[in-house]
Order: sequence, then C-alpha cells, then structure tokens
Amino acid sequence: MKNLILILCVSLSIGYVTAQEKTISGTVTSAADGLPLPGASIIIKGTTNGSQTDFDGNFKLKANVGDIIVVSYVGMQTQNVTIGTALVYNIALKYDSNNLEEVIVMGYGTSRRDSYKHYSKPKPTLASKLSGKVAGVTIQNSSGTSPNIVIRGSATARSKEPLYILNEQPISESEFRKIKADKIKHIEILNALQGHAVYGYNGTKGVIILRTKGHKNKVNFDDIDNFLNESYTQIEENIFKRTNLAALSTFSIDVDKAGYSNIRRMINNGETIPPNAVKLEEMVNYFNYNYPQPKDEHPFSINTEVVATPWHKKTQLVRIGLQGKTYDNDKLPASNLTFLIDVSGSMSSQNKLPLLKSAFKLLVNQLREKDKVSIVVYSGAAGVVLEPTSGHKKEVIISALDNLNAGGSTAGGEGIELAYKLAEKNFKKTGNNRVILATDGDFNVGATSDDDMQILIEEKRKSGVFLSVLGFGYGNYKDSKLETLADKGNGNHAYIDNMQEAQKVFGKEFGGTLFTIAKDVKIQVEFNPKKVQAYRLIGYENRLLADEDFVDDTKDAGELGSGHTVTALYEIIPTGIRSDYLKTVPDLKYTKSDVTSNYENELFTVKFRYKRPNEDKSIEMIHIQNTMLTTASDDMNFASAVALFGMQLRQSKYYNNATLSKVIELAERGRGEDNEGYRAEFIRLVKSYDNLN
Repeated sequence: MKNLILILCVSLSIGYVTAQEKTISGTVTSAADGLPLPGASIIIKGTTNGSQTDFDGNFKLKANVGDIIVVSYVGMQTQNVTIGTALVYNIALKYDSNNLEEVIVMGYGTSRRDSYKHYSKPKPTLASKLSGKVAGVTIQNSSGTSPNIVIRGSATARSKEPLYILNEQPISESEFRKIKADKIKHIEILNALQGHAVYGYNGTKGVIILRTKGHKNKVNFDDIDNFLNESYTQIEENIFKRTNLAALSTFSIDVDKAGYSNIRRMINNGETIPPNAVKLEEMVNYFNYNYPQPKDEHPFSINTEVVATPWHKKTQLVRIGLQGKTYDNDKLPASNLTFLIDVSGSMSSQNKLPLLKSAFKLLVNQLREKDKVSIVVYSGAAGVVLEPTSGHKKEVIISALDNLNAGGSTAGGEGIELAYKLAEKNFKKTGNNRVILATDGDFNVGATSDDDMQILIEEKRKSGVFLSVLGFGYGNYKDSKLETLADKGNGNHAYIDNMQEAQKVFGKEFGGTLFTIAKDVKIQVEFNPKKVQAYRLIGYENRLLADEDFVDDTKDAGELGSGHTVTALYEIIPTGIRSDYLKTVPDLKYTKSDVTSNYENELFTVKFRYKRPNEDKSIEMIHIQNTMLTTASDDMNFASAVALFGMQLRQSKYYNNATLSKVIELAERGRGEDNEGYRAEFIRLVKSYDNLN
C-alpha cells in the first residue's frame, strides 16, 4: 500500500512539472537604441539547456515556471529573468560600462581611464594601421602633440560588428584592435553567408579571421579596411591641360546628388571626411540654379558665364549650365515602377530600412491610377512581395512596405535580375519604366564586386528600363557600388540621410528623379588656344570620356530628368599669364601647333549630344562663348563657393590657400532668393565645419 501511494505521489509530481513546462519566446534588443541583438545567448540557469537569438533578435525556448533564464551578449550586462505565467519575454540589455569604453594611443604610449602604461618603442597595432579608416576609430589632434587615436565602444556598434577570430578563438573588438600588426601572419575574410555557414548566427555580420602562428602569408590590411568601412571610387583630381596640346575636353553629365548629402551627414556627425567621398560635381549639382526653360525643340537650355576666379587673381572661371524642361507631374507619362528593396541584416538600423519605408511612402502618395508599382526584396535570396499594383491602391502598397523586416545576407545581384525581369514583363512602350533600388550597397552574396555589378547592369540597361539608386545608412555604406550601378544603368544616384532629403528627392524633385527627358548626354568643349593657355575641369573625374566617344552613339553617358539642372565649372589660365600650375613642355619635332588668326572674339565652343529616351541616334547642339568677362551672378557666386569648399575638403592643390571665410563670403553673396532654404543650410554647414576645425 505504501509503495502504491509513493508511486502515485511521484506520478502526480511528474505530471505537475510537465504541466508547467511551456515554450516561451521573445526578442533581445539593445536598451540604448532598441536594435535587435543577433546571437545573444539565453540559458536556463543551472542547466545546459538554452537557445540563441536569430538575426532579428528573436528566440524560442522550453522552460518551466520558476526557471531563471540568463540572457547575455558580448559587451552587454547579463540579465537574469524569472519565468512566470507569461509566454513572451522581451529583454533589453544595457551596455556594460565595465568593458573598455575608450583607449587613447598617444605618441609612444597608451593611457586608460583606470591605468597608464608607457612603452618606449611601441609597434603599430591594428588600431594604428586602420586609424581614420575604420568605423569607430577617430583621430584627435591637440596642439603640439602627436595625433590621438580614439577607439570608442558602444552597444550600437557592437550589434552590427563582424565576428573576430584570432588563432581559432573568438576575441572582442578591443582585443582585435590591440593586436600588433607585425605579428599577423594571415588574414581571411568571410562574408555574411560564409560566416553564417561556419559560425552560425555569430557569423552573420561576416567574420575576420586572423592568425599570428605558423607560416606567414601575404598580409593586406586593405582587405580589412574594405570589409569594415564605407567604400568610395578612387578620384584622381583633374589637372591643368595646355590648350595647344589638348584643346578638347569631353565628359558625361552627372545629375547625381548623393555626394553632397553624404558629406553633409559626415559634417553633422563630426566625422572625418575621406577625400574620395568628395565629388565636386555632385556637390555643385545638388543645388538648383536660375537657368531659363528651353524655348525650342530641344529638351534643355544652354547657359554660359565667364568671370574672374574668386580664389585666384590670375585665372578665370567658366560656368556651363543646362536646364531640363520641367513637366507637371500630371502630364508625365504612365509609370511602371519596380521598387527593389534591400532587407538584409545590414539594413536593420533606424537610418536604413525604417527611414527607407518612410521615404517610399512619400513617393507612393504621389502616384496616379495609371501608374503601376511592384515590390521586389532581396536578402539571402530575392522574392516578389507585391505584384504590379495601381497607384490609386495606396493602402495596399504602403501595407506591403510596412510588412518589410531586415535580416539575412545580401544577394544584390539576384535581386537586380528579378527586378528587371518584372519591369520588362510589365513594360510600358510609351511610359516611364524604372527600377528604384534602395540599399546600403553592402552586397555579399552572388555578384558582389564593382566590376560584377557593372557587367550585370550594362546588360540590363539594354531592356530600356531606367534605374534610380538610393543609398541609405552609414558605417558600411558602399558608395562605389551604387555609383557604378547608377552610371552604367541609365540612372541617377541619391543619398537619403533624413526625411528632409527624402522630401527633396521624392517630393520637390519627383519628376526629375523618375522621368528621363534626355539620355546619353555628353559635353565637349573646345578652347581657343589664342585666348586660353590652359584649362582644368573642376570635378567630373569619374565622368571623363575620350574625345572620340563624343560622336560614338554606342558610348553610354548621363541622363537628364525633368526639371534637372546640370552645372560644370572650368578654371582657365589666359594666354600670356605665368602660372606655377604649368610646367615647361619640350617643343615637338614633327608636329607644329599653328593657331588660326580667326575667331578673335571666341573663348570656346561647347557642343552637346543627347538622345531622346526612346531613340538610339544622338542629336547635336552647339553654343559659342565670347571673351567678355562679366560680373558674377548670384548663381555663379554660390556655385563657386560650393566648388571651393569641396576643393578644401578634398585637400586639392588648386584652392590657392583660400579660407573657409572666403567660402562663406561667396555663399552669402550668392544666396539669392533661396525659397527652399538649401543655400542657407549650406552656409550653416560650412560654419559648423569651420568651428569643428
């Protein structure tokens, strides 16, 4: 009888315990910014039972009432949570202030908040090798001392960092940066997909594998720079060219404006500006100028101006401006738009996918019933989330946008393939067919390199579908890829860092962003060697064309949108002026440079070639500029100010030591009506930069 009672009690106890076991779920986030923490550990205290959060910070786990789960994440304070009757537990972890917050490397020593160590002959660490390049590393200069490299830790940064492996063991970011550079014998980079396959969720931001033991392989620290940082196309600044040796200057127009908004973001954040991020033509073309509307059959007007250069008394400044014809939105042809949206894990930040959704809603609210929208997303793979939908069904389109979430690796090439396939399937012969790509450009699956992207997009542009590329976010922003896509895909490129910029791109410049009025627009300037000794194109370094490309209709060039303006500046050295910018060139033995005695009153002739959007044969326009110098207009003063500021940021050898005060003076003089306030914002930006420096 006793045994029966004992068995019954045990059975009841087991049943009670079993009844209390349940599946709990929840999300682990950073308390600092609310971002999900992928790879966080959730362990039932006193056991080996546990789980790990996925890319979106979500977890599931079987637990009993009364169990204590221990939630931990690198760089965060561990939190204990007692399981009650609830089924959902959302946990916000705080940054661990006991972890290394700041290390300052000064000259020949390092100091910490809690200790000071001195080394007589320090060897370069990864921090010093990567200083000024890697996100999270800044350089502070103090008068009379060596630069200080400050490495800051934050929950936000850690939630987006790759996994660091040293000699097969995981290490923290601070440990990674303290490794002696000369000790490293091998570097290997795994992208997100490879990292996930080898290391699980901990590797889904990519993995940097280092080895300090065994034989030494070729070590290239640029591999780490390229992996961790924003990337920009190398810029070789245009130099002065002698007119008697190279009278022609040929280039493609550029309506991209990403360069300015990206630099504005860096200045507002107090960041160091990489010289290659400074694209002078995109800074100048960010602003609209008061050019007249075209009055003939051509889709744009041509405008020129010549003044004394405000930063150099021995040179002159030439401005060439185009004004695209402006069409009211209701008169634009029907649009077939395909939104191609990056929803990979790198897009989870507030300034990426959440901002993207809000920006696209501005566009959706302007669509008409005759417009159609499709949505393609890509992460580890690509898929269609909205088939072609009429623009009057705004609630359906916005609902599809609201349902998007970030997570996974980035198969950009696959997404492009699918988006173009959908756009071609719904092609409107007399309409506006366009793919709008929104991403941070951090492609890491499939076609990933800039060359891969160029080959892919050059093939796709043959379909007649145009491309708009919108960049979001920072830290791993790949400007070089997005610029390549826009340049080679018959498109334009904008960088959206806030809702104000989204309103500019999708609101005030809706027609220019989406409707092309002229494609493959090329400019060729021939300077008169009797009047111009040398010339220099300011900016457009990545848009230069061979002289023979001007008449070659197979050569791609830039597109002009409805209402867009394009401005190009040349600095010229008149004949008879001695200049340090020009070096002596030996006389030619077999070639004579005879200058015609005609055209005394002509400074240059500028030719334009363009194609209508649905045609393949170019049309030529010609404009002749006389030698008369004029007083600088408001627009010329302001464009000069922007160009001069860009040259200073780029550390150009041609700004002639002009000060930031000169930039502000020119901008104030050229502010004009400034109805939208963009010129006033530029002046405030320069003043902010002046105060920081």
